[in-house]
Amino acid sequence: MTSEHESGSGAGRRSGRAEGSTDSAEPTGKSGAGEEERAALDDTASDDVAPDEVGPDDVGPGHETADGTTADGTSPDGTTPDADDGPRFADRIFRSAAGMAGGVVLLALGGWLVTDAVIGGDGRTPWLALAGLLFAAPLVVAFTLRPAVFAGETRLRVRNPFRTVEMPWGTVESVRAGYSSEVIADGVKYQMWSIPVSLRARKKATRHNERVASGKSPTMGAGGLFGGRRMPDLAVGDSEPAESRATSDQAIDEIRELVERHGQKTEAQGSVAVRWSFEILVPALAGAILLAVLLATR
Repeated sequence: MTSEHESGSGAGRRSGRAEGSTDSAEPTGKSGAGEEERAALDDTASDDVAPDEVGPDDVGPGHETADGTTADGTSPDGTTPDADDGPRFADRIFRSAAGMAGGVVLLALGGWLVTDAVIGGDGRTPWLALAGLLFAAPLVVAFTLRPAVFAGETRLRVRNPFRTVEMPWGTVESVRAGYSSEVIADGVKYQMWSIPVSLRARKKATRHNERVASGKSPTMGAGGLFGGRRMPDLAVGDSEPAESRATSDQAIDEIRELVERHGQKTEAQGSVAVRWSFEILVPALAGAILLAVLLATR
């Protein structure tokens, strides 16, 4: 009895282990099928995601956004939507340093003389001095401090003693420097007072370039306030003297380059506008009238 029971119980245990192994195998197959179902559901869910549900951090370098550009801000053809034809820059201003310095000196001298006449003068002398200052000061400002050339991205603005001319780049036909700096726009010639032409500086630059071309050392003038020799002009990274150009010619070359760069732009088209500088003409005319009346009734 004991042995049969033990053997029967052993057989039962073996059959139970066999059944248990069979039962344990079934969950494994179910888990594999479940993983496949979950993977299929995830793929379906990823396909159903709307474009606006994709965050900015989920966009790769080559992924296109809703506006048609990629994550790095470029369009599919490799250009940026707001790309311009050239770099943006502030207006370039061309002035005559010598003219401005002379204007400051003349204004200071005139102010000193008028102040002395007003304080120490008698009779009509103070009034004549004030009328003369009212007439002369605007003219000094007009011919020394006022002239300037402003070169921007869309236009060239030339401020001369008595008027200001605004020329879109598309209207500029030529820029040249002979005995004076000139710009031709819409068939009309305008002078640029702030870029004076120095024939002496041009001849000096020509002699310098001739000596450089012939392989000779350029002539060096006196340098400094206490004598000595001035070093020749050298370009960055060069061991030989570079060619030299007059300041006016360099300014003309820069303006020509801007004409070629911006002349074909749509925003650089238009017509030439001329405005008279009444802020100079009115005070000068008033001073002239007052001075004439005082001299006539003297």
